[in-house]
Amino acid sequence: MDTTALLTDSFTRVNGEVHAALRGIRKKHLNEQPEPRSNSVSWLIWHLTRVQDDHLADAAGTEQVWRAQGFEKRFGLPLPSDDTGFGHAPEDVAAVRVDSPKPLLEYHDAVHEQTLNYLDTLSSRSLDRIVDNAWDPPVSLGVRLVSVIGDTMQHVGQASFLRGVLERR
Repeated sequence: MDTTALLTDSFTRVNGEVHAALRGIRKKHLNEQPEPRSNSVSWLIWHLTRVQDDHLADAAGTEQVWRAQGFEKRFGLPLPSDDTGFGHAPEDVAAVRVDSPKPLLEYHDAVHEQTLNYLDTLSSRSLDRIVDNAWDPPVSLGVRLVSVIGDTMQHVGQASFLRGVLERR
């Protein structure tokens, strides 16, 4: 398996898990925070998608899907346009609300499509390119992609777990 196929498979698994986490979810469970300082399913899916969108757009040198395809306006969240959810306080988490899973899925699918298009342009050698000098050691593109895969898979697992907890209450 080549590098592009491996990365494509990994991001496609994340996409499938996002769909599974939201398939048939009750509206009341989307935005529910079981405790005041906990995340909601909608926040977790929004956040993991925002991070993927932000990090891959930065690496690719493209505009984020969030703005380019109008998702920022469609969601209408009372948050800064560049907000990805990092460091959110409970009131910020509570501000990420949707009426159905549809906008979350549409946004995630659009980011997934842009991700796959970008991955098609990469070679194994391009994964060594430094994309972030703010860390010691500096972060290569390969490390950044693996980090995004790990973070997004972790958050979608949290969303699935949270959904199960809420449904069993």
